[in-house]
Amino acid sequence: MDLGVRWRLHGDGRTPAPGAVVRPDERLSWPRTFGLGAQHVVAMFGASFVAPVLMGLDPNLAIMMSGVATVIFLLATRGRVPSYLGCSLSFVGVAAVIRAQGGSSATVTGAVFVVGAALFLVGLAVQRFGARIIHAAMPPIVTGAVVMLIGFNLAPVTAATYWPQDQWTALFVMLFTGLAVVCLRGFWSRVAIFLGLIFGYALSWLLDAVFGKIHSLDGSGKLTDHWRLDLSAVGHADWIGLPSFHAPSFEWSAILVALPVVIALVAENAGHVKAVGEMTGDPLDDKLGTAISADGAASMLSTAVGGPPNTTYSENIGVMAATRVYSTAAYWAAAAFALLFGLCPKFGAVVAAIPGGVLGGITVILYGMIGLLGAQIWINAEVDLRNPLNLVPAAAGIIIGVGNVSLNFTDNFSLSGIALGTIVVITGYHVLRAFAPAHLKTQEPLLDEGTSKYDDEQPK
Repeated sequence: MDLGVRWRLHGDGRTPAPGAVVRPDERLSWPRTFGLGAQHVVAMFGASFVAPVLMGLDPNLAIMMSGVATVIFLLATRGRVPSYLGCSLSFVGVAAVIRAQGGSSATVTGAVFVVGAALFLVGLAVQRFGARIIHAAMPPIVTGAVVMLIGFNLAPVTAATYWPQDQWTALFVMLFTGLAVVCLRGFWSRVAIFLGLIFGYALSWLLDAVFGKIHSLDGSGKLTDHWRLDLSAVGHADWIGLPSFHAPSFEWSAILVALPVVIALVAENAGHVKAVGEMTGDPLDDKLGTAISADGAASMLSTAVGGPPNTTYSENIGVMAATRVYSTAAYWAAAAFALLFGLCPKFGAVVAAIPGGVLGGITVILYGMIGLLGAQIWINAEVDLRNPLNLVPAAAGIIIGVGNVSLNFTDNFSLSGIALGTIVVITGYHVLRAFAPAHLKTQEPLLDEGTSKYDDEQPK
């Protein structure tokens, strides 16, 4: 059985020829391959650091399980889809909602485990019936609206939790990160979040040294005098050790909040497979279902031991585009590095010490970018928001999701925010479409352009 773990040497193993690419089944020399693997790890560091901290989960375990998830993905796709799987930011919002309802880390990981199982089943369905079933149930207007409300639902977390801890650090980190994203080029622009973290650490240390403790809200929400950067836990942490594991706990209220993220994960995976296929010149439509199910299986394994869910990372697509090296050998090397980082508790303590003001500055941009990915889906699919069939369900669902509107059924059961907004978008669109006059139901393509070939002659 070909598991995609054999690579032929590309050229002399040193540098790709002008205009050439290193294909997934090729590699450069092993020292260069490991160097590229380290570069991929750095590229995913920013989001993979921030996401578990924002979700209240162990960053050491997150990094370790990202390496395990990447190995699962590479084996499942037989080495045809180069990808790194890191902690998904799409779940940050639902984790915040679950914790606000009194949920523990076990409750968060239990809810996300169910999402991983649902994603796995979606992948199997795509393998069996093709990508058309996804786009028939979740056309771009629905997918874009759900992604948008997931991102914008996070705004109160930044405004009420992180920004007040140190507003001036948050402001300067926001400005620095924004400049890094816009002004830097190539690889450096892909690690702008990581650079923002480094800048925030340095700025917090400097402000502590010059001005002393700050009088503001701390991480628990209490108004106290505290250091911006507290590294006391780093000194007590071991250099080598296992991260902390815990079993998931399942509660229906938390599961219903988390399930809508399946839509965002399907969109992320489809976009990744599409992008890699275009860059490598190898049509990967037949691997879409496999990629989705592999992502789901990897997330199930991670959350089963207390880690966060995982998904394909666009930052690493950027590294491939910049280097023109698509070798899956580099991703195996990246997975090995991640496993080693996961076995260093001192490393996790450094990550856990990220100052609240730094998170405030980064999340202002990060959460907004997540939300605006929904708008990008609409733009790419040329969704017509002048059509009330598109406009009404999207508008209603987004306001419900962002405003955290609630619908109470009993004293013990209610739907609100992300869950209720997603239900309104999906059911609203299909119900309205069933009753809408014919002139509003102009046929949209069942597949995003470039995702697959088998609907090229779909009537418009």
